[in-house]
Amino acid sequence: MKAIIFGITGQDGSYLAELLLEKGYEVVGITRRVSVSTLNRINHILPKIKIVEGDITDAFSVSNVIKEEAPDEIYNLAAQSHVGTSFKQPSLTWDVTAGGVLNILEAIRYSGRKDDIKFYQASSSEMFGKNYNLREGLAEMIKYQDEKTPFMPQSPYAIAKLAAHHLVRNYRDSYGIFACSGILFNHESERRGEKFVTRKITKWIGELVASGMDTEFPALRLGNLDAKRDWGHAEDYVRGMWEMVQHETPNDYVVATGETYSVREFLDIAFKHIGIDDWNDFVVIDPEFYRPAEVDYLLGIPAKAKRVLGWEPQISFEQLVERMVDSDVEEARLQRPDLQRL
Repeated sequence: MKAIIFGITGQDGSYLAELLLEKGYEVVGITRRVSVSTLNRINHILPKIKIVEGDITDAFSVSNVIKEEAPDEIYNLAAQSHVGTSFKQPSLTWDVTAGGVLNILEAIRYSGRKDDIKFYQASSSEMFGKNYNLREGLAEMIKYQDEKTPFMPQSPYAIAKLAAHHLVRNYRDSYGIFACSGILFNHESERRGEKFVTRKITKWIGELVASGMDTEFPALRLGNLDAKRDWGHAEDYVRGMWEMVQHETPNDYVVATGETYSVREFLDIAFKHIGIDDWNDFVVIDPEFYRPAEVDYLLGIPAKAKRVLGWEPQISFEQLVERMVDSDVEEARLQRPDLQRL
């Protein structure tokens, strides 16, 4: 089996590449040409994979690589994936996140192997925006999102993701392409980009520890601490991607943990892991980090994925946070020779 991964250098791409290699796949990763290396997340597996230069926004490039490599499966994890950045770079976000998917689908359609290629698209819980369903809980009504929740995107990123999501459905229905989307709720890891709030927190904590808990250490500057997200680990989520593609019928699935936590709760666990119970003196609320249109609450219900695919997460929220903290503490220590352990 051969798989192409667009976005192989990202968090999800690196974990997916590892998973596919474990399952005996030949893995081809598509990367843009840049003047500095972006392969740090996959350096440890580079001898086992093939890297091909290409750009998802270039239709000829996409078509050419699919024809030349003749893959059995294609996974699209490429996107301008930061919500905040999408407000500052909406055109780029659209071209990469929506236009890129159209290029892949058209390339599959005209490849001469339309019926032999399975395609996975990474959709996003941000597409739901402020919309949610209600169900009765033990003490109160519970807000949640699933495959039946109407979409109401609140950012250029979410709008581009929604356009891509509908393209996948349209090409599946219109041309019989095996195309499926995973509506992924927030998933983090030790490899998460440093602009994302979870990694921003754990990286700052790592640097604080490496400083020797310096009382003059600059404060951690954050935005909305009350925003609630359904956070899982990327290792679990890429397994869900693969399981969708293995099913005999292409469909779309919510991939989530079924639990939601606020940024405050993330801070609680992260700081307690380094022995700090009250983090208020370390954190400053900065209006710069508030978004023009904020999504306040996300809670995914992955019942369909569990029922049809047998998928469910294995790494808890607490384990996720602690793994991220441990990784960033160790990384910060390695950058401080005086703190390296023998």
